[in-house]
Amino acid sequence: MKRAELRIPDYIVHILEAINRIAEYTAGMDEDSFLKNRLVQDAAIRNIEVIGEAARNIGRASPAFIAEHHSIPWSTMIAMRNRVSHGYMTINLSLVWKTIRNDLPDLEKPIRELHNGA
Repeated sequence: MKRAELRIPDYIVHILEAINRIAEYTAGMDEDSFLKNRLVQDAAIRNIEVIGEAARNIGRASPAFIAEHHSIPWSTMIAMRNRVSHGYMTINLSLVWKTIRNDLPDLEKPIRELHNGA
C-alpha cells in the first residue's frame, strides 16, 4: 500500500506488529545473548524503525490525533527511529535492549487499546 492509501488504524497495526515481532525475536534472550546475535539486533532495530516511522506518519496525518493521545510517547518513538536510522554505525545496543525490555511492553498496552477502539 502507498502511504496516501494508509490511515491511522493501519499505522497502529504496523506499530503493534513491530512490537510483536521484536518480542518474538528476543523471546528467551538476555542482554548478553542479544549483544552477541547480530541477526536479532538487525531485526529488532528494523522494527524499531517501523514503530518510529508509523508514529511519524500518524503525526503527519493528524496532529490532532497525537494531541488527543498525548500519553503515548510519540516523539520518543520517532526519536528512537531517528537514532537507529541515522546513527546506524554508532547504535548503542544496550540502549536498544533496554528499550526492548523496558519500553516496548509499556507501549504495547496503549497502542493495543487504540487498535481495539479504532
